[in-house]
Amino acid sequence: MHAKPIPEPWRSFLSEADAQLREDIELHCLGGFVVTMLYGLARPTADVDVMMIAPGNASQYLLGMAGKGSALHQMHGVYLDFVAIVTVPEDYEQRLTELFPKVFKRLRLYAFDSYDLALAKLERNIQRDRDDVKYLARTIPLNPLLLKDRYEKELRPYLGNPVREDLTLRLWLEMIEEEQTK
Repeated sequence: MHAKPIPEPWRSFLSEADAQLREDIELHCLGGFVVTMLYGLARPTADVDVMMIAPGNASQYLLGMAGKGSALHQMHGVYLDFVAIVTVPEDYEQRLTELFPKVFKRLRLYAFDSYDLALAKLERNIQRDRDDVKYLARTIPLNPLLLKDRYEKELRPYLGNPVREDLTLRLWLEMIEEEQTK
């Protein structure tokens, strides 16, 4: 669990968003924000990638208030970003960790676990994603067999191009093993 204080500008941004909410809202977060806040990677990120907002009817209000181009974004330089196109492991919800428990009145942020976070980056596979996975491989450390098993059981059946992602996973597994032997 997260025990450290929330760094600025995130503390002010999230506190102000929380203060404007009329109901409890749950966010399922992934991406660089989770890698930095939960897993400790020191790299800048300007957004909170959110895959799910509950209740669903709160999405438009929340993103209007705290999304890209909003007054809160302009004030703090950070924003919520709804990620509509991402394939994630089937049972990721069972492994979420609450970020900042009991800090906000209405806002609840839940983070992907390290394996689900890595697998959510697999299809995009840009350099920043590979760097994040290398970091997780060193610091968690990721178990390559567990990552492969979760991929095969919970992600592969839902991919648009599983043959391409099979190759990406093989390369990532080699990268992870290389990172862990340094």
